[in-house]
Amino acid sequence: MILPFEKLPNDSKVWIYQSSRKFSDIEKNKINTRLKLFLNNWTAHGTELCSGFQIKYDRFIIIALDEKNNKASGCSIDASVHFIQELEREFNIDLMDKMNVTFKQGEYISYKSIIDFKKLIKNRSVSSNTLVFNNLVVKKSDLESDWEIPASKSWHSRLF
Repeated sequence: MILPFEKLPNDSKVWIYQSSRKFSDIEKNKINTRLKLFLNNWTAHGTELCSGFQIKYDRFIIIALDEKNNKASGCSIDASVHFIQELEREFNIDLMDKMNVTFKQGEYISYKSIIDFKKLIKNRSVSSNTLVFNNLVVKKSDLESDWEIPASKSWHSRLF
């Protein structure tokens, strides 16, 4: 069962997938359709999961799961990973590589390898105050407080 993202409880589990590039409007519409179809049929041991999603900044796919009634099983998590991998192939994007950093430069969002991000630090193009996306958050409530934060307050701080 799929619910609007904003109607899911704040303690819902989230998975964040950052894209290696911005989605076009056509891609975003197709991804929306594919996500709705997948989540409407997402189950754990034959029982439907109550979930929702949002696409932020035309670049992040965020899936949320209300675990109050039913938790994701290993098989249902595997199914979601396979689904994300299908999106990667279909749209020629990278959604699973966690060794990259996405950050804001004004209103612009940049996506760099950790190596390139370290070079930007060295050149002082980014600082510990640079807003980064901490995709390690695990609860919907954390999206508001711990997702878009200064690098100094995230795992990125170890790079400085």
